[in-house]
Amino acid sequence: MRKFNGPRLVIASHNAGKVREIDELLAPLGVEVVSAAALGLAEPEETGETFRANAELKALAAATVSGLPALADDSGLAVHALGGRPGIHSARWAERDDGARDFAFAMERTEAALSGKADRTAHFVAALALAWPDGHVECFEGRVDGTLVWPPRGGNGFGYDPMFLALGHDLTFGEMEPAAKHAISHRADAFRQLVAACFRRGR
Repeated sequence: MRKFNGPRLVIASHNAGKVREIDELLAPLGVEVVSAAALGLAEPEETGETFRANAELKALAAATVSGLPALADDSGLAVHALGGRPGIHSARWAERDDGARDFAFAMERTEAALSGKADRTAHFVAALALAWPDGHVECFEGRVDGTLVWPPRGGNGFGYDPMFLALGHDLTFGEMEPAAKHAISHRADAFRQLVAACFRRGR
């Protein structure tokens, strides 16, 4: 397992909410982060068939072009009654006809697809890939289970957070303060594995 020992890390994402969340998770480690958007890096086409494959693809693309280690996340919502959709296409479900992403629209689309279905269980998945310019990659995957509520609740978080209620909790991810969400989220689960393997030892 390769250790990260540099002072600067590229967050291979153009999603401001995702970059902010990863930056907050990395803050205690004293790592300086810069987003792919800030560096003007293009978003690669996500051609992978799994969260892990897409995370690795994005991390390698950013590391290769920037010459810095890069961390990428590929995450999404899997709704059990919809056969796991939207899954790896979670962001695409938010795209309107003009190409703009609108997650209020994505949540409405998900709710419409669930019409008449009794099963509202779902889970979030997050794959985190840490890549180096020489092509080496370490990847970790996290998950959190829950149910979907309607109407959406809360203005925190991003994406599908306002309609996701984690098991054992009374607040949606959209209602939780960041610290509370970070304690239980799919991304935090993957992040804990990443830090234990690549950051804590040897730094």
